[in-house]
Amino acid sequence: MIKNILGIAPKLESDGSYSPSKLALKLATKQKTDYEYVVYKKYYGKKSKILVIFTEQKNMKMQNGKLFSTGNHPVEALLPIMHLKNAGFSFEIVTPTGKPVVFEMWAFPEKDENVKNFYKEYKSEFEHSKKLQDFVNMSITEAESFAAVFIPGGHGALLGIPEDKNVGKILSWAHENNLFTITLCHGPGSLLTTTLDNQPFLYKDYKMAVFPDSVDKMTPKIGYLPGQMPWGLSEKLKSLGANIVNTKADKTVCLDRKLVTGASPLAANELGKLAVKAILENL
Repeated sequence: MIKNILGIAPKLESDGSYSPSKLALKLATKQKTDYEYVVYKKYYGKKSKILVIFTEQKNMKMQNGKLFSTGNHPVEALLPIMHLKNAGFSFEIVTPTGKPVVFEMWAFPEKDENVKNFYKEYKSEFEHSKKLQDFVNMSITEAESFAAVFIPGGHGALLGIPEDKNVGKILSWAHENNLFTITLCHGPGSLLTTTLDNQPFLYKDYKMAVFPDSVDKMTPKIGYLPGQMPWGLSEKLKSLGANIVNTKADKTVCLDRKLVTGASPLAANELGKLAVKAILENL
């Protein structure tokens, strides 16, 4: 009752999951992003595609059994894609089983016309995404057509994707074929797939920006999460030999070899710019 009065009680959704409290939304989301339109020298070469791996799952079970209503964070997903599109790239949008892309719509920047218009333009593709397995079976040999793989963040990126062998195959494929891998916030959970079947961690000794476990541990206090996370991402990556360059959920971005990472939704605009710059300089 007191939490409801103070606005720090997570909101109960119709499916029994919880979305962030009023206070958490006020503190952690924005109605307008810092997206800046950049005029790039458009790329017209052969490697014009970006593979984007989204989550199709919505509910994360916390340590206390409560479900967090999550998915892909819209700002983390859309801003980097907007920059890449401005630079001339097109996108193959996939989810693990081909089900529609799930977004954390409670985090959608409703007063940002650039983002709203871009979302409307691609809404049909998000709703009719392709199946990752089909890409692995049919398109994985077409490395000459791709410049990068992008895995957006949002807590939903930790649902299924870190255990998906097909994601691991894609990341190994990207690494072997000198493609860029772009990810941010909780998206680096996808990098754990390279350790499946007792394989060595592909990104050992890499510098990367990742959403800090310390912040995830604090957010239940303001009702952002309805309980503690089932496991910690940044500490898991550290234990495998990753060098985490940030301690806050801030605008930090990092480029190490062909891995481009960002710390949080606040880094989405800078991540897009960095990814475009890195890709164009290497094509």
